Amino acid sequence: MIAYIVRRLLLLIPMAIGMVVVTFGLLLLIPGDPAAVLLGQDATPEAIANLRNSLGLNDPWYIRLWDYFAALLHGDMGRSIFQNQPVAEIIAGRLGATIELAVVSLILATLIGLTLGVLAAIRQGSFIDTATMLFAQLGVSMPVYWLGLLLMLLFAVQLGWLPAIGRGVPLHEALFAAVTGRPQVLWDSISHIALPALALAANSAAIISRLVRASMLEVLREDFVRTAYAKGLRRGRVVIRHALRNALLPVLSVIGLRFGALLGGAVLTESIFAWPGLGQLTIAAISQRDLPLIQGIVLTFAIVFALVNLVVDLLYAAVDPRIRLG
Repeated sequence: MIAYIVRRLLLLIPMAIGMVVVTFGLLLLIPGDPAAVLLGQDATPEAIANLRNSLGLNDPWYIRLWDYFAALLHGDMGRSIFQNQPVAEIIAGRLGATIELAVVSLILATLIGLTLGVLAAIRQGSFIDTATMLFAQLGVSMPVYWLGLLLMLLFAVQLGWLPAIGRGVPLHEALFAAVTGRPQVLWDSISHIALPALALAANSAAIISRLVRASMLEVLREDFVRTAYAKGLRRGRVVIRHALRNALLPVLSVIGLRFGALLGGAVLTESIFAWPGLGQLTIAAISQRDLPLIQGIVLTFAIVFALVNLVVDLLYAAVDPRIRLG
């Protein structure tokens, strides 16, 4: 197991280099001049040229890439053109909100997907199975921004149960406040994150439920399941301890991939619900052509996604010995 972990960690090095190169290359294709956007429409060509020179935008691409690599090795992701602050500090101030939203959405999607998938499998052909597949089809088909607007209209505007926009107290702080005797702080945090997390989780929950159903149906036909029933074990124990445990193997990989999709979907969700995370920051940076900030955000998303997939691979290897011994 230790050798497998070391191999996976070593693979992160070329992966990180590749992510930096690809991110840098894609930003070269973005139309628009940051210097012209910063100075405005009335700027003279001389002023734009001087600003481009001071920002290093006139240097050849390979020199800029080398300088970016050298800065990253010292923990420097550059300086935002418009906010005039270090990119790392700006991202650090927003990353917590995005990670919180993505993690809560992933937990919701996993719980909903597992529950519906298992129920649909053990009740194949029933009303529950049909309703689950209908939910899965709607969840896959409905865009996250449209679902977010519908949830906002129903629960915030019509019923008035939940706030429509904004973020309450960070969830980890709210949990600590609840332990110290202030449960209203936890409720405020949950009420603010409920709608964006549910809107973001719907698509992933639909995909997970379909995968769990298909995997469970395949496992339930195996000989060891019939043997467990023949030994007189209760149905719940057979389903949970024998069938579901083996059916979860392909689901683990999908959950890791869905986390990356949740990070991408957070860009739209955060804009709809005014969630102060990297999603809102990404849209603002793109509209302003703030290349260093865009570069830092994309690289941060890629690194988080790579780390999550590493954790999923390690969990998969822990569950299935064939992976780590292969």
